[in-house]
Amino acid sequence: MNSILPPIATQHPHSLIYHGDERIDPYYWLRDDSRSNPEVLDYLQAENGYTEAMLRPTEALQKTLYQEMVDRQLPDDSSVPYYLKGYWYRSRYLPEQEYPLYERLAARPDAPTELLLDGNQRAAEVDFYDLGALEISPSNHWMACGEDFVSRRQYQISIRNLQTGDWLADKIENTSGDVVWSADSAGFFYVRLDTETLLPYQVWYHTLGADPAQDRLVYEEADNTYYLHISHSRSEEYLLISLSSTLSTEVHLLPLKMPHATPTVFLARRRGHEYGIDHFQQHFYVRSNRDGRNFALYQATDGAEQHWQCLLPVREHTLLQDFVLFRNALFVEEREDGLTRLRQLDLQGTEVRTIAVDDPAYVLWLGTNPDPDNPEFRYGYASLTTPTTHYALDIASGERKMLKRQPVLGDFKPEDYQSQRLWVAARDGTQVPVSLVYRKDQYQPGQNPLLVYGYGAYGLSEDPYFASSRLSLLDRGFIFAIAHVRGGEELGRHWYEQGRQLHKMNSFTDFIDVTDGILASGYGDPQRVFATGGSAGGLLMGAVVNMAPERYLGVVAVVPFVDTLTSMLDESIPLTTGEYDEWGDPRDPAVYQYIKSYSPYDQIKPQAYPHLLVVSGLHDSQVQYWEPAKWVAKLRANKTDDHLLLLSMDMDTGHGGKSGRYRYFLDIAQEYAFMLALADTSINSASI
Repeated sequence: MNSILPPIATQHPHSLIYHGDERIDPYYWLRDDSRSNPEVLDYLQAENGYTEAMLRPTEALQKTLYQEMVDRQLPDDSSVPYYLKGYWYRSRYLPEQEYPLYERLAARPDAPTELLLDGNQRAAEVDFYDLGALEISPSNHWMACGEDFVSRRQYQISIRNLQTGDWLADKIENTSGDVVWSADSAGFFYVRLDTETLLPYQVWYHTLGADPAQDRLVYEEADNTYYLHISHSRSEEYLLISLSSTLSTEVHLLPLKMPHATPTVFLARRRGHEYGIDHFQQHFYVRSNRDGRNFALYQATDGAEQHWQCLLPVREHTLLQDFVLFRNALFVEEREDGLTRLRQLDLQGTEVRTIAVDDPAYVLWLGTNPDPDNPEFRYGYASLTTPTTHYALDIASGERKMLKRQPVLGDFKPEDYQSQRLWVAARDGTQVPVSLVYRKDQYQPGQNPLLVYGYGAYGLSEDPYFASSRLSLLDRGFIFAIAHVRGGEELGRHWYEQGRQLHKMNSFTDFIDVTDGILASGYGDPQRVFATGGSAGGLLMGAVVNMAPERYLGVVAVVPFVDTLTSMLDESIPLTTGEYDEWGDPRDPAVYQYIKSYSPYDQIKPQAYPHLLVVSGLHDSQVQYWEPAKWVAKLRANKTDDHLLLLSMDMDTGHGGKSGRYRYFLDIAQEYAFMLALADTSINSASI
């Protein structure tokens, strides 16, 4: 038994009463919106110190893993350049640098490379840096960029004169980072956040050189269940103000040649109707679920639905995810049987070709295609064994060429690894897809450690993607599996509907049943099973360890949304009001009881739990830091085992973890070392 004692959080019983139901929360005091309470910070630092001490035996392994991950990266990597309005644009890393340089090159002989922004320079004085928008004005003379220096997703917009290289004095704070220039390049539109909830809810227009305090309010959304986003149409004629809740959308239009005009509604919101639009060659193109939940594509002259012309009808087993318009072609991204597909259509909706794939489990996506006159269509491809690959397809001939395959340095060979696609029956008979991968020469039926990953929320599909960092697990004998549980959209809209609100329990039981099904198929040692998920996937982890703790040796929960009921009753924190259609509105007594029945914090009970590593960030704006902190404190007070229970709270970051292409691997190395140490030893006590 290890002699190092964990920190024990003080209990201050706090009564929470709703619908006549009283819940006593002894760790409610850990909530500190200011993130400056000394008692709270001291406790978090104590947890970090305990985690560091308990993982100290893995320090050498962590360093080895980190160096492996770094060594697989091309030191001077760069993106595939794309062309727009007379310039080629790219991002480029210098050796040993954390952030890229953003550059452009005029499309003329002997043109010099022009540095737009140096991420390393911008991040030099901060612990976190994220570049949101980087938008060039139509005149090519101005650049506006949105930057987050705190990890709260609150972006500061700065403006640079690209002719002189000077940065303007005016800066705009507390924005979403979205920027859309007016047609005359005299100013731009941006989105402000609510200062309390961080909800994007206002569109403003800024005139270059003017005091931001004099900026003009263009639109304000009064319904706090909607999120606001801006973009420009493919034609560059319109500002698109897109408002979305879980189950309905609304788009407002404003001509970019008339930046002082009042926005007009394309089609008014109505419950259950989701749509998105683009505009090109004097037509609107509308992706809408009005005729079926898997969406159809229409051509229109305005929002009058009776005049819409259907280009691609709703299909029962095929989900229309996205589309992009070219001068003489239309490309659609679809999903069928859990896998993505790209097809080329003509502008009347007739199929020209389907893009071929090679792997049993893979993902395809629409690439960067900013120029509708480009004769080539760009798209991306990856699989569990194939690194991210960028292709260009000749729109006329269909000829394909590879632009870049992400380099993986070292001795990586795709043929050394095997990916599989499985279907596992859930307890209600539903077939759940699973993607898994392992190293061929390490595979031994029923003997490998197994890591199962899941998410299952918001209709977000978890695709079988490649990660060079994952090789450090596979090369040490791990099998990695993705459980495509209900709540995602892998099998179409119905797959999402069966895993939200009063059907949310399906996500959790699917994950448990998939774990059993993978093991029954011979993939993995039942005594060395691990699980991981982040954010809503962290909720999945929290529910699973309450429901089936004996199935997992260890669990890594990253920024876990585990105090679900309390958060969904609190409209003052980010996300809550916009999440009612996802989790349900607990102001309804039946919904309240249902959420309580799975809320990980509420369902903790005296029992043995798996070894747990809980990862979070103090500045998280999506899942507040106090959720995982309270969860760990309550677990420690209730669990009956002597397994590891570790909280790693990054005091400098938020929801996405560390920034920088190398620093990002520090968190992964810690998580992998935690699992590898457990997998390689027969642990019965709280030590590694």
